[in-house]
Amino acid sequence: MIRKNIINKILKENKEYFEAFEQYDKTKELPIGRKRIDITLDVRIIKKLREIKNKTGKPISQIIEDNLKKELSEKSAF
Repeated sequence: MIRKNIINKILKENKEYFEAFEQYDKTKELPIGRKRIDITLDVRIIKKLREIKNKTGKPISQIIEDNLKKELSEKSAF
């Protein structure tokens, strides 16, 4: 019984990694890292992103990613 408890603990603590490897088994791609995409945004949003970029020094992609992560985590288990 101790072994089963230890295994369950390891699985629970490392769920994210086991899911990544499961995804790799299905697709042969790890769901980690970064990937370039093309998106279309309103001109006013682009202007605001550039202002934030100039103020913070962060790249626009990082600003978008940070805000998307925040939005997604508020709405679901990201």
